[in-house]
Amino acid sequence: MSSDNLLTKLKDIYDKYTALSQKLSDSAVIADTSEWSKLAKEQSELAEPAQKYSEYVGVERRMTQAEDALKSETDPEMRQLLNDEIYSCRDELASLREEIKIILLPKDKNDERNCIMEIRAGAGGEEAALFAYELYRMYINYCERHRLKIEEVDKNQTELGGIKEVVLNITGKGAYKQLKFESGVHRVQRVPETESQGRIHTSTATVAVLPEAEDVDVEIRDEDIRVDVYRSSGAGGQKVNKTETAIRITHFPTGIVVTCQDERSQLKNKDKAFKVLRSRLYDYYNSRNQSEQDARRKSLVGRGDRSERIRTYNFPQGRVTDHRIGLSLYSLDSFIMGDIDEMIEALAVAERENALAASEES
Repeated sequence: MSSDNLLTKLKDIYDKYTALSQKLSDSAVIADTSEWSKLAKEQSELAEPAQKYSEYVGVERRMTQAEDALKSETDPEMRQLLNDEIYSCRDELASLREEIKIILLPKDKNDERNCIMEIRAGAGGEEAALFAYELYRMYINYCERHRLKIEEVDKNQTELGGIKEVVLNITGKGAYKQLKFESGVHRVQRVPETESQGRIHTSTATVAVLPEAEDVDVEIRDEDIRVDVYRSSGAGGQKVNKTETAIRITHFPTGIVVTCQDERSQLKNKDKAFKVLRSRLYDYYNSRNQSEQDARRKSLVGRGDRSERIRTYNFPQGRVTDHRIGLSLYSLDSFIMGDIDEMIEALAVAERENALAASEES
């Protein structure tokens, strides 16, 4: 996008922001709480680009004034000061243009949503289940550091403490934005404790991160589902509840099945299961309509497809490598304990750079 087009678009946003500010001070709008809230939210979303436009215009004005003064100035010292001011303004404008490009990039509409995270053991038997448990603990620790709340929806453990599958509901500002790049196949390379000859084994676990869907996003018709109630069970098939509180929901059109047995209340389990079902359906239908967006993201950070290998955890070398951006960190011990911010930030930067490149091409 050229500088002229960039500024034209930014001025349109600024004008809209100004118009909304006037509407919000109108007594009729103030009296209508619903309308005022709607307009206030819209204005809030435009605040940052409107502020950058004001900054840009202000710097341009300073530069023009310095250029005009330079034409008639004869004092060498003053001319030097004016030239310095002009060069400084040019640098500021260049920096602001880069910031504006980022601000004007299309936003992921799901970024501020809560999310559903599903972790499943893949190839590797019990070692894969133990690795899935370590990923589960890694994300628990990460969420606690970032004040994201975690609720278990369903968990299927093994007798040795591994996890066959766990479904988590993660809530908090920007939960999906922070975790969306974790979707995919995670691979571990290490010597299992049961390996007597010291051979390195490779196992996998899959992670899926889905934006939490709202009631208005997905319609679930009664005739499209079957709800089964059964007794919940723990690791190794041990009964943990003698009453039928666990819920299984089957969605016939898609074949999606959701179970929840975390709560001792059948009603709470049902609510959680429907929340997961809505999110899976939202992801299912959205993914079918976003092939173009997926192709753009795949070149950078992948589609987040669960069949795509995204990361390797190499314990003998103390290394974790993300294959989408080619980044290796030699801090596996702290990484597996939840210190994954550096990787997440690198993935976000990579996506932004890709989006900027695509924007400039178009």
